Amino acid sequence: MAKTSNRTVSVSCRLKELRTQKKMTQSELAGLVGIKRQAVYDIEAGRYLPNTGVALAMAQVLGCRVEDIFYQAPGQARDVVLVDQEHAWGPRVNIAKVRDRHFAYPLVGTHARMEDMGAADALLEPGQTRAKILLPEERVSSTALLLGCDPAFSVLGHRVRETPGHAGLMVRFASSQMAVTRVASGQAHIAGTHMHTRGGGNDGNKFLVSQKMKDISGILIAFSAFEEGLLVAPGNPKGIIGVADLARSDVSLINREEGAALRSLLDDLLQEKNIPATAIQGYDYLAYSHAQGAQAVRHHVCDAALGLRAVAVTHGLDFIPLSHVRCDLVIPSDLMTHPGVAAALDIIQTRAFREELACLPGYETSDTGRIIAEL
Repeated sequence: MAKTSNRTVSVSCRLKELRTQKKMTQSELAGLVGIKRQAVYDIEAGRYLPNTGVALAMAQVLGCRVEDIFYQAPGQARDVVLVDQEHAWGPRVNIAKVRDRHFAYPLVGTHARMEDMGAADALLEPGQTRAKILLPEERVSSTALLLGCDPAFSVLGHRVRETPGHAGLMVRFASSQMAVTRVASGQAHIAGTHMHTRGGGNDGNKFLVSQKMKDISGILIAFSAFEEGLLVAPGNPKGIIGVADLARSDVSLINREEGAALRSLLDDLLQEKNIPATAIQGYDYLAYSHAQGAQAVRHHVCDAALGLRAVAVTHGLDFIPLSHVRCDLVIPSDLMTHPGVAAALDIIQTRAFREELACLPGYETSDTGRIIAEL
């Protein structure tokens, strides 16, 4: 245990493990670093925490980083607010620290990351009001939570994690309305929204934010623009060319949940063509992510699903374009300097990131990084 600024911090040490990997004795390491062998012994035994200069010297000799040798031991329990409690099967959760509160997001359920079995950040304790944090607090405090449904958010997450330091960006799937609602309620740092232009030319993203974040200052900044439409089987065997074909008796759809931008797009297009929702076979059959919809088409559960061109290409499906939409990030003003948020904003301003984003099927980046509105 080390004591810093009147606060006890639990620090674990891997010096012996790393020294042994280098086939180096305590005396040899001590000589190269310029300290006594007894000091190396005490450090490995957990009785002594060296100063910064000694720690840096040992890292240089061992060919690693200081944080590879010394790290804050996880395991401290914290008060948490469980989000999506109805989906909290088991204790494994992601943790997002927003301002001074810890929010626990279940790793199962319709809005979890369904494509992989992600590692948990914490384990809920009985009663579900506290959780044992499995990560160093510095890592939790420096990781921002981005909610949204643009698949390219995962690219941004990877790029943030590659930056020096502890900044991180956790990405979880959510509909545009759910994402903005949770940022407005202080449960996430960033929301992604891609609501299409409403009747009368009103910008869909601006309209949604004006409704959900009336008393919160912040920015709306462009992230990407992409094609939305219908995912259909390879070769388009049903000959679907638009939403009117969804009313045919031989065509079935898998829809998105209320609050999803694609659901709003479909409803508006049906209304324009005077097609009642009851005429669509599968209108009430829901997919809760782009991937779920694509898989339903791929496995012949339905004939069409709502999604993006990039998703269609990824899953080997054909694509029927319906709209082109801008996806924006919504960020409250007081969270702009959060390490994870700041890193994400820096990255989307770079040419390298815009070039990578533009390589995704159906994407373009002419507005990426531009401030759309100040809230």
